Amino acid sequence: MQNQMKPALVIMAAGIGSRFGGGIKQLEPVGKHGEIIIDYSIHDAIEAGFGRIVFVIRHEIEKDFREVIGNRIEPLCEKAGVKCVYAFQDMHDLPEGISLPQEVFDQRKKPWGTGHAVLSCRGLVNEPFAVINADDYYGKEAFVQLSRFLREDGADNPTHYAMAGFILKNTLSDNGAVTRGICSVDENGYLTDVLETTCIEKTENGAVANGASLDPEVVVSMNMWGLTPAFIELLQEGFVSFLQGDAGELVKKEYLLPIYIDQLLKQGKVSVRVLPTADTWFGITYKEDKPAVAKAFEELYQKGVYQEVLFSDLKDGQ
Repeated sequence: MQNQMKPALVIMAAGIGSRFGGGIKQLEPVGKHGEIIIDYSIHDAIEAGFGRIVFVIRHEIEKDFREVIGNRIEPLCEKAGVKCVYAFQDMHDLPEGISLPQEVFDQRKKPWGTGHAVLSCRGLVNEPFAVINADDYYGKEAFVQLSRFLREDGADNPTHYAMAGFILKNTLSDNGAVTRGICSVDENGYLTDVLETTCIEKTENGAVANGASLDPEVVVSMNMWGLTPAFIELLQEGFVSFLQGDAGELVKKEYLLPIYIDQLLKQGKVSVRVLPTADTWFGITYKEDKPAVAKAFEELYQKGVYQEVLFSDLKDGQ
């Protein structure tokens, strides 16, 4: 397969990581040789047939990001025939003709959200692509499924997407509450509803959110999507509508992928195939998560999931 026919991987790494308690959580080393979570995602994506990596970052973290990731990972990717490019999520990057009061920018502390992160890639992504969070480890299975979907279904239908569906019990932190998209899936394996749910906590019997019990076997979204270039056009339209809200609300409101995709589903504008995966997620949401994540990677090495030297198993021009 020629490189230009391969799907791209968009890695959303612009988040501030406020719950991490300072520092840039996406850059925390967790592997035995100082590898970070992004390294494993990039390895798994290349192995699964992705041909380009797009990092979505903020200008403020560019220096650290390039020092810890770019200068090290780009040569490894190039050796495997994969190019890395950068997109910058900027709070002032608004659709043409849209302006907001300066007080919104003065008071807002975070980027506009995951929907805006993907929108930051316009002009850079012209092939089917997957989207992931920088600080989540997804496992190999989901990358393989998404790559296959994007090369086959995603290449033919601009409004037919995919989502890696994880099991809730496999995505919880032992150290605090998390946010997940609780999904409803029809008998044909298509997403019908995704409800962004906050304050999900692990319990002895499963999970609860805001006092309500949740089925630990329910399918959830971990922001791992398979999308097409046409989706970016829809994102632009949705962002214009999002920005029509009250200026006071826009100080904290986020333009989130699961919420917008759910709107598109309800409007009948798109379809989303759920690709089930039994892999266990892990990531650094809280500082206390780091030792458990490091231990989990050590176990993956022991099982032979990864080679002692990461990327050494990838062929040149992969």
